[in-house]
Amino acid sequence: MGIYLGLGSNLGDRKQNLNSAIKLLSRKGVRTVRCSPVIETPALLPSDAPWEWNKPYLNLSIEVETTLNCSELLSEIINIQTELERDNTARWSPRPIDIDILLWHDQIINTETLTIPHKDMHLRHFVLTPLIALEPNLTIPGRGSKTLLQWSNELPHHIPLWMGILNATPDSFSDGGVNYDPQNLLQSATAMHDQGANILDIGGESTRPGADPVDPESEWRRIGPFIEKTTDQYRDQFIRPWISVDTRHPQTAAKAIEYGVDFINDVAGLSDPAMIELAASSNCDWIAMHSVSVPADLNQVIKGDPVDEVCQWLEQRLQDWTKAGINTDRVIFDPGVGFGKDPLQSLKILQAASRFRQYGVRLMIGHSRKSYMKTFTNNDLHERDQTTIGASMQLCQQGVDIIRVHNIVDHTSAYRGWSHLQG
Repeated sequence: MGIYLGLGSNLGDRKQNLNSAIKLLSRKGVRTVRCSPVIETPALLPSDAPWEWNKPYLNLSIEVETTLNCSELLSEIINIQTELERDNTARWSPRPIDIDILLWHDQIINTETLTIPHKDMHLRHFVLTPLIALEPNLTIPGRGSKTLLQWSNELPHHIPLWMGILNATPDSFSDGGVNYDPQNLLQSATAMHDQGANILDIGGESTRPGADPVDPESEWRRIGPFIEKTTDQYRDQFIRPWISVDTRHPQTAAKAIEYGVDFINDVAGLSDPAMIELAASSNCDWIAMHSVSVPADLNQVIKGDPVDEVCQWLEQRLQDWTKAGINTDRVIFDPGVGFGKDPLQSLKILQAASRFRQYGVRLMIGHSRKSYMKTFTNNDLHERDQTTIGASMQLCQQGVDIIRVHNIVDHTSAYRGWSHLQG
């Protein structure tokens, strides 16, 4: 266990404030090892707060290294907050920066000026969600053996990470192939990040029913230039979108890992021996999707209860991955809506999403614009997006960790309204 800090800002240029704080920490001898995605959350306020204080926060967590001791770091944090013009006259008022020491290795510290682990961190999703993105199975010293994921599972109103879908294919069922053009792809990626996407998921092979398979060389020609440019663009930036590569080919995954991508989204469910070997030797995160066939085949579906079948698959896979040397802290599970499930089975998967959180791995759902909704909506893109948003809010209620969608701007706007009514 390392040293973890939580940063927040809800006044002025919030993202710039966070960037400035990280840079100032570096000048004080505090090196950022890893930085979580940025999440937006409602302000935590007392009941008698003036309405003007209700300004949403941007929050993140960083893992750091320093030769300073706790008290010295606290003093430097106070200096940085003062330098960034934080006004401490009112405790709950908006502020350009908050910096809290969350965890200091496995130590428990209680003094007049410092409490570590940070008080009530296990009850705050705006603390847990960024930390879980870094280390989902950390435990909190002094609070037993529960992991961060387990603490999160017990809380209502979970904060998800938003994954934006980028299809660099000419035959995408969703966007008509608009992102097959490299310039359009880069513009879409920038727009998604600006609209609140925490993760950008780039794919070069369509997995829709009836799609033609794509060989690894052709797949890389489609997505390689984007990965090269994007990873280079954000190389020295801590606040950035995380990059995910949607592929079932080990050759493509290996090239992407060389460029430092954050996720491999394996639609074949980490079943290929070469992919398993790659996952065991890499430090990136792996999304493993349950499927019966890839691309999806409407004639091949689960027999029996879909939720039970998927749970049994996951239980077996977790044993297999552990035996193969894969660190399952780095695994995210996707139950594969539409892949080997008919529309009603997919609905049952979505209705029972919270059940998959019991297995100690993070959960991702990719339900955007899919055929499970064809019996109660039409093919109009706007209507499918609105139906997807309705489902997404229910998935937030179930505590899904990552929600993978096409329309980021409408989802983050809808979530902002939903989250402010949760209380």
